[in-house]
Amino acid sequence: MPIDALAGLDDEQRAAAEALHGPVVILAGAGTGKTRAITHRIAHGVSAGQHDPRRTLAVTFTTRAAGEMRGRLRGLGVDGVQVRTFHAAALRQLRYFWPRLSGGEFPDVLPSKARLVAEAASRCRLPTDSATVRDLASDLEWAKVNLLEGEAIGARAAALGRSLAADAPAVEQVRLAYEDAKSTRGLIDFEDVLLVTVGALDNRPDIADEVRSAYRWFTVDEYQDVNPLQQRLLDVWLGDRDDVCVVGDANQTIYSFTGATPAYLTGFRQRYPDATEVRLVRCYRSTPQIVDLANRVIGAGPSAATDLVLRSQREAAPEPTIDAYDDDVDEAAQVARRAREYLDSGVPAREIAVLFRINAQSAEIEEAFAEAGVPVILKGTERFFDRAEVREAVTRLRGAARAGAAGPLPDEVRAVLSAMGWTPEAPRTSGAVRERWESLVALVTLAEELATKLDDSLTAFVAELDSRAELQHAPVADGVTLASIHAAKGLEWPVVFVVGCSEGLLPLQHAETDDQVEEERRLAYVAITRAADRLHLSWARSRQPGGRQTRSLSRFIEEAVGVARPSPGEARGFVRRGSGRARGERRQKGPATCRICRKSLVTARERTLGRCEGCPAEVNVDLLDALREWRLQTARSQEVPAYFVFTDVTLLAIAEQEPRDEEALAGIPGIGPRKLADYGEHVLDLVASYS
Repeated sequence: MPIDALAGLDDEQRAAAEALHGPVVILAGAGTGKTRAITHRIAHGVSAGQHDPRRTLAVTFTTRAAGEMRGRLRGLGVDGVQVRTFHAAALRQLRYFWPRLSGGEFPDVLPSKARLVAEAASRCRLPTDSATVRDLASDLEWAKVNLLEGEAIGARAAALGRSLAADAPAVEQVRLAYEDAKSTRGLIDFEDVLLVTVGALDNRPDIADEVRSAYRWFTVDEYQDVNPLQQRLLDVWLGDRDDVCVVGDANQTIYSFTGATPAYLTGFRQRYPDATEVRLVRCYRSTPQIVDLANRVIGAGPSAATDLVLRSQREAAPEPTIDAYDDDVDEAAQVARRAREYLDSGVPAREIAVLFRINAQSAEIEEAFAEAGVPVILKGTERFFDRAEVREAVTRLRGAARAGAAGPLPDEVRAVLSAMGWTPEAPRTSGAVRERWESLVALVTLAEELATKLDDSLTAFVAELDSRAELQHAPVADGVTLASIHAAKGLEWPVVFVVGCSEGLLPLQHAETDDQVEEERRLAYVAITRAADRLHLSWARSRQPGGRQTRSLSRFIEEAVGVARPSPGEARGFVRRGSGRARGERRQKGPATCRICRKSLVTARERTLGRCEGCPAEVNVDLLDALREWRLQTARSQEVPAYFVFTDVTLLAIAEQEPRDEEALAGIPGIGPRKLADYGEHVLDLVASYS
């Protein structure tokens, strides 16, 4: 029987799932079921015959999130939907169209910028130590996703209060040297993948039409983390259509330093006035006490998304604790002791997490947990099934299965992995040796969990591993998770310890501007909302035993304790239904012709101008200058590159054709319904003033 995709949804989730046409924005607070809402929306659209799964593209930011979404869609009986990260989707398209874009081989994608950035820094007589190279690489990535070059890098950094790894002219020199090094070697980086894809779709109408024919319905997860380059890619994917559903939470914007901005999320209904808007505020993850603290922490800030005040759907539970310790060593020891108590009471280690602001804090915690005999898992960034030891282990297990292993599944897995050096006891060392052991013990633990379900079949276990590898569904080893708050985003645990809740750590002492402090506040909010049942906040008065006790409790926690609790009635879900109509797909037209000589137009520039390059045309120079000035001011106010408003050739076409009404303005290629709504009135006023 077909699965009812609307079953089990709350009122707001159901409203989101039923909004199948036109633009949709889902403002989803932490733990409110956003992934459930968007996957059920896709499934409902397919089951209702309104969406074609083969023409549906869902994009998110991590392979883990993409894997989870694919798994949920399969569970709902939906196959064929493309679920990818922005980079994976762009890379797939770019590889496919490369033979039509270039006669050469597809360039290799740099796995890391470090070597070429170090080379570029050396050419520019800058230090090449690892810290400087890492910071320079971060600056180059930030500049590229914000579409910044030359003097614009320094100007934008100054406006944001961003500290560059070197002075702005030096960073620009490194950027040029780095780009030259890539070009010489025929390489591209991950940002180039997006940039070149955008360029291909912008400049090749045939490729753009093919992509838009392949994908009709778009879903974007974690939309608050979109940067200008990713938004530009989404825009060219859509063309003049508006069948897009975005979901996000401005209160969880914690990647501004990479170029992410919540402006596209919060301004969605300004760009799409007829959009359906749904707010999810029913928190199914955390207890009322944890949700209450989270609401007060984020609500004390000036930039809080106050329309997303969470309301817990859980039963009452113990209040979060706030503990002060003399020093970091004492704090780590006491957290380890309390974790040990949870383990002794029957709580599995995998259901406990310790979160910190910076990775350097983990050393004290690791040592304290080792002393307390509490196993830990460090949350890293490498995908589990991409690790060398995991690939080797799966290969060995597959060989053992073919050989006809028939013993109990856990015993067979232990025997195979023992040949790789696995032992029941954790190594006393840290680093790569410990990480290798943790990978193998995760496979052993998974075998123990699935033994009964898989009837002790090693062949079935290998098939399960292959399925999980495809979905990037990594097993969880039985250890307490140690992770930075950034790494913990999107995850949850029944028991969470947040350490280092002091001024100088949360917020970091380097957070100087108001925007930077508010980003730290959002980090505190994200940390708190990772906890489902029990939350323990702690801080230390000094760094070392016997040191000066100069630290104080984080202002975020101190403010929250003094804020009046919101009454339960203040948090309400919200649904604003849009038109429910999508813009139709463009019908294929014959070739555009020159408005002067009537010959067919070949290039994208000619089609925008409406004439051949060689045909004479009068240009209203005063109007063109006024348009350029208006575009500059508009781009600055919206904090986007100028060509995001209109390209140079579009402005030239307006100055040549002098459209007097919206219909004439919309007839210029590159001015779709959204830009017409956003800028049409201003442009027509300028045309009227200078014509």
